[in-house]
Amino acid sequence: MADLCGMRAKIGTDVHEAAVLLRAGEVVAIPTETVYGLAANAFDEAAVLKVFAAKRRPSFDPLIVHIGERARVNDVVSELPPGAKELMDAFWPGPLTLVLPKRPEVPDLVTSGLDTVGVRMPAHPMALELLRIIGFPLAAPSANPFGYVSPTTAQHVADLLGDRIPYILDGGACNVGVESTIIGWEADRWVLFRPGGVAVEEIERVVGGVGAALKKILPAAPGMLESHYAPRKPLHVGDIEPLMLRFPDQRIGVISFTSRFLAHRCEVLSPQGDFGEAARHLFAALRSLDTSDCEVILAEPFPEEGLGRAINDRLRRASAR
Repeated sequence: MADLCGMRAKIGTDVHEAAVLLRAGEVVAIPTETVYGLAANAFDEAAVLKVFAAKRRPSFDPLIVHIGERARVNDVVSELPPGAKELMDAFWPGPLTLVLPKRPEVPDLVTSGLDTVGVRMPAHPMALELLRIIGFPLAAPSANPFGYVSPTTAQHVADLLGDRIPYILDGGACNVGVESTIIGWEADRWVLFRPGGVAVEEIERVVGGVGAALKKILPAAPGMLESHYAPRKPLHVGDIEPLMLRFPDQRIGVISFTSRFLAHRCEVLSPQGDFGEAARHLFAALRSLDTSDCEVILAEPFPEEGLGRAINDRLRRASAR
């Protein structure tokens, strides 16, 4: 990584400045509709190593490759299984990642040695403009230290990685707020690797039933580590009122869907009960409580439907120890 000692990342809106840095083999934080990503040229192993270094990320967790045009999928994918074109038609650009057979040009560092690659086309105008300017795909996990809460604004990135990267492209607050849904073609069927910004029910309307992924020793796709998205303070998921009785002498922070609880602090994600609004506010709420004077964080589980599955997945991983 470039010597950034004593420097702070510049925050700006100049897509061309970001392009210059990426062409030079640097890493840049970029906005997407899901969360901010820490991007590098997907074909440049030295640049991708800077992503791992900045995030302090284990090398066995694969990275998602981002493209700016549908035709670019052929740059990284060797073949499209049945239904892939229909999924791209329905959800790209958007928060759906497809795990597909990779071309040999994609470095093993990006895929953790797997013969598949996760690829998506983000639905953010600034990210798409950048991808079209540079002409190569970007490997871009979330722009946060490994295992910590994902950033949904440029300032979040600056707070987390501002002393490790040269530039943060500011595209405003992310309008989805949770990572992409990841599905892949396994044993002649589509399977779910990670719930996310596209509900499984919507996907099934396009390709039929989506199964459960087979168990693997290493993650088959990004976001599959059990302990992930974790705040530094203890997080417990369950019925709030019984949980509060377990911590009578501690300052409690609560994350709830619609209800306000009598705790030291309470973050209500959507008073109107809107899953999309709750997803957009989830990581910001986790970060807010984690940096507050609360000593323990409690979160209630969401209904297991639509984006509620993705929110529960994040909470479960964040609470894993």
